[in-house]
Amino acid sequence: MADNSQKMSYHAGEAKGQAQEKASNMMDKTSNAAQSAKEYMQETGQQVKEKTQGAADAMKDAAGMKN
Repeated sequence: MADNSQKMSYHAGEAKGQAQEKASNMMDKTSNAAQSAKEYMQETGQQVKEKTQGAADAMKDAAGMKN
């Protein structure tokens, strides 16, 4: 039968493992959120670029500068 110090050591190791798993899960969630934000910003940037190009083309058309 295990004595108290062995039981305490076992429970401490068990708690450490659970804490490491929780930390890993939190890091995964943070990484996923960062990736989603990056993708959103890239899409938004592309949309702004397209709208800006469209506005510039419209201005060139209106001014008769476009071939």
